[in-house]
Amino acid sequence: MEADSKKGNVGLSSEDEKSVRQAIIDAELKTSGEIRVHIEENCRVDVLDRAVYVFEKLKMHKTKFRNGALFYLSMNDHKFAVIGDAGINAVVEDDFWEEVRDKLAVYFANGQFADGLVHGIKLTGERLKRYFPYPDDDINELPDDISYEKFPKTD
Repeated sequence: MEADSKKGNVGLSSEDEKSVRQAIIDAELKTSGEIRVHIEENCRVDVLDRAVYVFEKLKMHKTKFRNGALFYLSMNDHKFAVIGDAGINAVVEDDFWEEVRDKLAVYFANGQFADGLVHGIKLTGERLKRYFPYPDDDINELPDDISYEKFPKTD
């Protein structure tokens, strides 16, 4: 799900990064689902298309149960998208990603990017727990770190 974040800069401080990473770790201790956050400087294409591209580039579609979720943010363009893989989309309510997007938008509009991400990650983790409970033999299929990329400047 895509949206615009109207003000502020989505670059995260080291402390904010730690909070977001810890939220990912905590959420993934309750589910076999995998959650990633990706932040870029600019997004010169449709934000949802870019999120899908990044999702594939990060190999999020390669999880065993196709249960990866990506929080994508574009810093300078104030846009974001939240998307899930086929396994998640097959079981969550039709409006789930809209619900997550709307909650994030409130935080982001107030410049609370880390808090918004933490809240969205917790919400996503709780929902994934329902459909993809944490198995005893679970392995962390994807890194928990935030990924960053500068989008090439065209000016």
